[in-house]
Amino acid sequence: MSKNEVIILGSGPAGLTAAIYTARANLAPLVVEGLGAGGQLMTTTDVENYPGFPEGVQGPEMMELFKKQAARFGARFVTGDAERVDFSSRPFKIATDSEEHEARAVIIATGASPRTLGIKGEKEYAGHGVSYCATCDGFFFRDQEIVVVGGGDTAIEEGLFLTRFGSRVSVVHRRDQLRASKIMADRALKHEKIEMVWDSVVDEVVGDGQKVTTVKIRNVKTDEISERPCGGFFVAIGHVPNTAMFKGLLATDEQGYLKVANGSKSEIPGVFVAGDVHDHTYRQAVTAAGAGCKAAIDCERWLEQQGA
Repeated sequence: MSKNEVIILGSGPAGLTAAIYTARANLAPLVVEGLGAGGQLMTTTDVENYPGFPEGVQGPEMMELFKKQAARFGARFVTGDAERVDFSSRPFKIATDSEEHEARAVIIATGASPRTLGIKGEKEYAGHGVSYCATCDGFFFRDQEIVVVGGGDTAIEEGLFLTRFGSRVSVVHRRDQLRASKIMADRALKHEKIEMVWDSVVDEVVGDGQKVTTVKIRNVKTDEISERPCGGFFVAIGHVPNTAMFKGLLATDEQGYLKVANGSKSEIPGVFVAGDVHDHTYRQAVTAAGAGCKAAIDCERWLEQQGA
């Protein structure tokens, strides 16, 4: 069993920023990377909105730079997922598939996963035309045909945002009316660039081997299949916070996101939270990194108050 001052769960922008800050504070954090090491940016090809990269940067490359920076200051890394946690007594216990670890403090940065459609071509073209974040990737599809799947507020907000870039935005919804709030729905229905495709689902994403070119749309009432040109395909059916492991241990909202107070603190002293695991509003690399910084500083100050 390894004994640590701080264990960080997750290795996306929030977790690795927390690792940089706690490592520089000589806390020698242990980062449990998770099977999805690097977080959602590992499926993002170009990141152009993160400060300090004027020419843009590949998502995986940026996460590798984060990790190198954390390692430079003394952060250590364990591959794989945490399988269970015990916050009932101190030191806290974290078990992976190969070892059990103890820590005086824990920073949870396990992130959230986008809901996927599970259709043919979706995984193949993720980051090459298939996206789960309009504010991250909309810019890349200027003057192109864009297709958005979904009918709730998230889909309509993304669709409206994407009208700034696309020549046309088609919103595909399996019903004949939107689930979005009335004000959002009215705005979309009146927008000259948005076309609603009712009673329909996307069955397949088609590409040329490099990028998305078309999508196959099926009418759920007639089973008729049609093809629509598509440069950017946005799946906007929500995210799932990676919080299953903490069920019954930490407070969550109705969607399952962890609740925090006073910046990054959970209701258990010594357990801190950062990034998309509690933030369902912004979901940006830069806000996750900022949250990781806050959690690390809160954690450092808490440990200092506890003494040796």
